[in-house]
Amino acid sequence: MPSFFIPDVLQLLAGLGLLNVWLLRPRSATSYRGGEAQTLKEEFAAYGLPAAGLYVVGALKITAALMFIAGIWLPLPVEIAAGVVALLMVGALAMHAKVKDPMLRSLPAALMLMMTLGILLLR
Repeated sequence: MPSFFIPDVLQLLAGLGLLNVWLLRPRSATSYRGGEAQTLKEEFAAYGLPAAGLYVVGALKITAALMFIAGIWLPLPVEIAAGVVALLMVGALAMHAKVKDPMLRSLPAALMLMMTLGILLLR
């Protein structure tokens, strides 16, 4: 049975969380969407971001998620993926602030930022 360490748990949680948002629930309304958005596409529009940004950010986050999960067992540059996601989460927090969202809506981005910083610091 494999032994898991804190970075492994953080990688698994962050990876599954990103895949959940970007592959399973991109069209689902949640109480964490920015502005009045009901979908990821509407959320990017609410932030005033270009439509292409959705696809660029999505590709980066899905790739990072897969690297987080596979990186538990394979020698992948997980630190690079964590750095990219951390930067994206800082941007997400800035976008929530831009549209004056209540703090609760920023909670998932803040938690993901903490997990990715944990991955960077503990690996």
